[in-house]
This record gives sequence, C-alpha cells and structure tokens, in this order.
Amino acid sequence: MKTIMHICRNEEWNEALELGEYKNPSLETEGFIHFSDPEQVLSTANRYYPGQTDLVVLIVDAGLLAAELRYDPVRETHFPHLYGSLNLSAVVAVKSLTPDEAGQFTVLPVL
Repeated sequence: MKTIMHICRNEEWNEALELGEYKNPSLETEGFIHFSDPEQVLSTANRYYPGQTDLVVLIVDAGLLAAELRYDPVRETHFPHLYGSLNLSAVVAVKSLTPDEAGQFTVLPVL
C-alpha cells in the first residue's frame, strides 16, 4: 500500500463525511488537493499550521484513489497532488495532529 497524507481541520473532515467526499479550497483555486508523503508531513505541518490544535491527518491508500494522483515539483522535492476530489473510501485512517508546547509538530501520528 502506497500511503499519502493530507492535513486538514477536524471541522473540514466532518463536513466531508456529511458530503460523502472531501474537497479542499485548493482544488478550486489551484486545480488539485495538496498531499504529503509520510516523511513530508511534519515539515508541511510546521510550515503551514504552526500552533494549530484542531488538525487531523487523513491517511490515504493511493491505490484506492478515484482521481488522478501526480507528483509535482515543489521547491527542491516532489509532492503528491490529487487532481480531483478525495473519495472517502481511500481514507484508511484519520489521526489527530497535535503540536508540542512550543507550537511545533514533532511526532508523526502512528499509522
């Protein structure tokens, strides 16, 4: 199983459960949903979400995705991007993402 991850607010995930699919605003503005490989999640969280306490990580089986997944160059590496909405059947787990006392993310949620 190839695992990719997406960080979002718990509220956004609950909305997706009600709608039956997950759509991030970046899908409308950029044409894709941002994902990370497991080794990229903590740096992504620290770059874009420092100190936020209402976050979850969607753990996704890339082989179950209905939309196209591509790895696009970003800075000096490549990140997975989903070119369509996320089908909930590809989400194999949802884990809380909690910062430490300094507001930094240092522990990857256990898969």
